[in-house]
Amino acid sequence: MKIFDKIKQAITDATEKVTSSFNDAVTSENPEFKKIITDTRNECLKINEYFYDVKFSTIDTYQTIVQHWDNEKKLDFLFYCLKEIDVYARSENLGSRTLASNDHTVRDGYLTQLFRTKLHFEERIIIKFINEFFTKKRYGQWSNVTRWPIALFLNQLLNQYKTEQPSEQVKISLKKLKDAFNSSDQANLKENVKIVAKIDELLFERAIDAVKPILFLGEDAFAAFANPMVLSMENQEKLIWFELIAKAQKATGSKPSKKYLDESLALIKTLGTDKFKKVITSWIDFAIAHKEITTEHSYGTGSQRYTYTTAEFLSSINLDAIKGFIWICAHFHDQNTLNLIAKLAERCFKKIPGKGPAAAGLGNACLYTLYKSKGLDGIGHLSRLKLRIKQSSTQVLIEKYIAEAAAIQKVSTHDIEDMAVEDFKLSGGKRMYSFEDYTCTLKIIGVGKSELTWTKPDGSPQKTVPSFIKEKHAAKLKKIKDTQKQVDQNTAAQRDRIDRLFRTGRIWPYENFEKYFLHHGLVGTLAEKIIWTFTSPLNSDQQTLIQINQEWQDNKGNKAAPKNDCTVSLWHPALASTQETTDWRTFLSEHKIQQPIKQAFREVYLLTDAEINTRTYSNRMASHILKQHQFNMLAKTRGWKYSLLGAYDDGRYNQSAQVNLPEYNLRAEYWVNEVAADDAFNDTGIWNYISTDQVRFVNSTNDQVMNLIDIPALPLSEVLRDVDLFVGVASVGNDPTWQDSGGLPAYRDYWTAFSFGELSEVAKNRKDIITGLLPRLKISKVAHIKDKFLVVQGTLRTYKIHLGSTNILMEPNDQYLCIVPDRSQKSHTENLFIPFEGDAGLSVILSKAFLLAQDDKITDSTITSQINRS
Repeated sequence: MKIFDKIKQAITDATEKVTSSFNDAVTSENPEFKKIITDTRNECLKINEYFYDVKFSTIDTYQTIVQHWDNEKKLDFLFYCLKEIDVYARSENLGSRTLASNDHTVRDGYLTQLFRTKLHFEERIIIKFINEFFTKKRYGQWSNVTRWPIALFLNQLLNQYKTEQPSEQVKISLKKLKDAFNSSDQANLKENVKIVAKIDELLFERAIDAVKPILFLGEDAFAAFANPMVLSMENQEKLIWFELIAKAQKATGSKPSKKYLDESLALIKTLGTDKFKKVITSWIDFAIAHKEITTEHSYGTGSQRYTYTTAEFLSSINLDAIKGFIWICAHFHDQNTLNLIAKLAERCFKKIPGKGPAAAGLGNACLYTLYKSKGLDGIGHLSRLKLRIKQSSTQVLIEKYIAEAAAIQKVSTHDIEDMAVEDFKLSGGKRMYSFEDYTCTLKIIGVGKSELTWTKPDGSPQKTVPSFIKEKHAAKLKKIKDTQKQVDQNTAAQRDRIDRLFRTGRIWPYENFEKYFLHHGLVGTLAEKIIWTFTSPLNSDQQTLIQINQEWQDNKGNKAAPKNDCTVSLWHPALASTQETTDWRTFLSEHKIQQPIKQAFREVYLLTDAEINTRTYSNRMASHILKQHQFNMLAKTRGWKYSLLGAYDDGRYNQSAQVNLPEYNLRAEYWVNEVAADDAFNDTGIWNYISTDQVRFVNSTNDQVMNLIDIPALPLSEVLRDVDLFVGVASVGNDPTWQDSGGLPAYRDYWTAFSFGELSEVAKNRKDIITGLLPRLKISKVAHIKDKFLVVQGTLRTYKIHLGSTNILMEPNDQYLCIVPDRSQKSHTENLFIPFEGDAGLSVILSKAFLLAQDDKITDSTITSQINRS
């Protein structure tokens, strides 16, 4: 039996006692009511030939007549509308329309509009309305009970029964109504949960001094965790939390009102800020750690039975309530609260397969709170989250908040991001903590890497955490470890942010450079290994320097002292001579300086003759086949905006990934097309592969396509470098299993051509690095560079590892050898000096080389079977 049949049956006893005094009023022959509907419909048609709702503020019939009716006449009119809606629905079921659909829309509008006005209901009328709601049908069958304005009707009753109790007869109807909702398979829908909560409020027995508990609604893990906590509090504290929860449940929209924030702050002050933070911290911690619940559903009968799964993080109604509490946290700016909110934001935007972000609305509330918090710590978190969260709409929102904060400070968005980087009280990348006579030192040792070391009272090292610290100072130790995690996250985030600054051509006053980079406790560990250009304001003379042992040196080892009135910029090889770049590479290698970003060894992309001839576009990165999802993630990691192409028509004409270059009033576009092969899309209808096309630059002020020769060297090189990265990583030619796993038969020639073809700029750099490394490797006697390959002489065969794709050919017949890299294995570059961080392809090539140099010791049958095959 369906929910609505149950409801109809449940309230039969109560409704039989109601008189039929309204029968005359609700007949379809009521000429006055019929004229109201007709006149309203005609007014709507004058405004718009096609209308789907009624704006009663513009309707004279409502303004001059209906809203001035007395209570009884309005109720008569409501019953009339209900009956006519039922007649309309039944006529549609029979295949004919006895009334115009426009009249139906008008009646529907009046039903909602009048329930929003102040009405008074006799108890027998209440029972009759409940009966009417669930016995009259709409569209021939019930689709969703909330399509009737039941919530508005219950709001009327809540206002009517503020100070008194409903009669037992009314309560019977309400209880049976509640039971029907609770027994529905849609009981957990947000709208239905809210309706049940309203009924509970009407049924609550108001004894003297009794206060109805207001708790989190629905049946999810959060309600099960938070509600007992509230109920266990002392009475006065509990009452304040009831009021806070009630407010949070009503906090809708994209941002809170000033009234909401002010009223909630007053309650928190009464409660006590520390008490509030303690509870809200536990709730946020719970939400961060909570994993979505996956439920399997099945439908159909016999052999035609289908199953599917759904995943839910938390119920939507409780996510809304948590959002209300997160908004309240905008009043606080302590580091612990902001760190938790930033963590919750990341959790909310973590994708659930087949659904998307776990809780985008709550995540957006976290972003708002970080933006609104006092000081710049919240902006610092937003700057980091911009690099972590990949959803385009979320990145746009973060950029908007950062821009608004910058406008308030009257600085640029880049400047405010510099200003907002937390230093975690580090000095020179270190921070000391005292535990009685023991000392703990937190020290940055690399990008995303730090260590904790312990020192005994006599100054000697302590290998492990002293036991008394674990016992007596557990909370402080946990806080230190939390700080360590945040330091690691922020060194990685700042490395990525600085790397993106290459394409901006940004210039700093020396004072700001010292404050926000060189002498910054965290960023300074990165800045001291970067090459900077110092320009004199008087004659534009330039010095290109790096800091070693707190002294500036050029690439010849000459010491220098930049003046305080100079400007500072990132040195870029695209703006330097080949000799200068070579000298810097030699200098870094000789001094064993590993840069946190690829700078001296950065790939340079200069305009070619072919691109001068094509004038407005580059085909340098065209005609590649990429894995679309991998391309999408890479593009967003580098700050590009892209929407996945689906196997459906979404109305897009220009299909491209785009990146804005506001410093140059430019927008770069990398055009792509879907590879529409049979079954080459996933379960959600997204194409697995795309083919690449041209790169072009557009003037963002007038949308005119630019000639490539007019594009400055820096943005040109950086954009093409990004695109080369996309191709180099996402190309199907990099996948050693792609050809054997089916791939796309029509594109197998492309796979072969890419896998063993000409080297990209990235691969050419890799070749130079491996050439320098080989003499220091154990495999130096059996390995050498030849053209596009690292050639390794094994005991059984000779192998050619392509320096671009990392794929392998075996001599003498160039037989392909498929080896899938084991990510769990130790990197063979870990103990080698490489002058920059982060080249996964280099590590893969060396891992394969070390493995194949001792091919007679390989035990993996999937590899030996290929090697031994003649």
